[in-house]
Amino acid sequence: MAKYRKLGRTSGQRKALLRNQVTALISNGKIVTTEAKAKEIRKIAEGLIAMAVRERENFDEVTVTAKVARKDKDGKRVKEVVDGKKVTVYDEVEKKIKKDQPSRLHARREMMKVLYPVKEVPTKAPGRKRETKSIDVVEKLFSEIAPKYADRNGGYTRIIKIGQRKGDAAMMVLIELV
Repeated sequence: MAKYRKLGRTSGQRKALLRNQVTALISNGKIVTTEAKAKEIRKIAEGLIAMAVRERENFDEVTVTAKVARKDKDGKRVKEVVDGKKVTVYDEVEKKIKKDQPSRLHARREMMKVLYPVKEVPTKAPGRKRETKSIDVVEKLFSEIAPKYADRNGGYTRIIKIGQRKGDAAMMVLIELV
C-alpha cells in the first residue's frame, strides 16, 4: 500500500501540482479538481491549517522605532537641500510589530516551503504592474483562517462531488474550506 497517490506524474511535477493547488485552495477558499488530486490536497492543506491553529497566538507584540520617509500630498518623498545635495527627510515613528516566537517562526518557514507566493491582479486594469498586490498567504493562514478553526479538531476541508468530466469521465469535485 502506497503512502500517497502518484497522479501519473514524476515527483517534481507532482510536488509542483500539489503546491500550486494547495496555495490556490488557501488563497481562494475553494477549487475544482479531480477526486484523486483533492484527496492528496486535503492531506497537505489540513496539516498546514492545523499548524496555523496550533501557533496562532504564539507571538510577542514589540514597539519599534523606525525611520520613515516624509511624503507630500502626492505621495512623493520630501527632499531638502543640505550642503548642495538633495537629501530625503526622515521622521521617527513608533510601530507595534508582531515578533514570532521560535516555534511559530518554524511553522511559518515550514508553510513557506509548501505555499507559493501569490499576486493579486486587479480586474479593472489587468496587465498593469503597478496595481498588482503581493498577498502573504502564510499571514492569511495565521490571521484569518486559524482563528476561524480555533475550536475545531481537524476536518477543515470538505470535498463535494460534482460529476464526471466530459473528456475522460474523471470524477470532478469541489474542495473547499469548511
